Amino acid sequence: MSKEFYTEKDIEDLVKRGVFSLDVNENCVLTELAYEKANRLGMKLIRSQPDNPPAAPVRPYLSDKVAPHPPTAAASVPTPAVPAPQSDLSGRVRSAVLAKLGTQVDAALLDTIIQRVLKSTGLK
Repeated sequence: MSKEFYTEKDIEDLVKRGVFSLDVNENCVLTELAYEKANRLGMKLIRSQPDNPPAAPVRPYLSDKVAPHPPTAAASVPTPAVPAPQSDLSGRVRSAVLAKLGTQVDAALLDTIIQRVLKSTGLK
């Protein structure tokens, strides 16, 4: 079965004809502009999968459910109320996140995210 593509103009035409819902499945593709136009015009997009815009990046390392790591002896030690002074920004961010989230976050993933953010903002 072939896929059906909808553009911004197609969405406008559907709304003008009185169609205010569209079944979006694996055989129906909306362009980014069509998706935005449907939202602006109040068209209901019926999906069997999560509602992600067409251009939304898939980030499996953020969206996949990961079983939490069992606490280790080092992780079960309470952190001091006043963190040790650290001169680099990544260390301070890491300490702040760990203070808020504790053992809920994967340390390697946290370091990767911090480095990407710092690099993208030009700080590192």
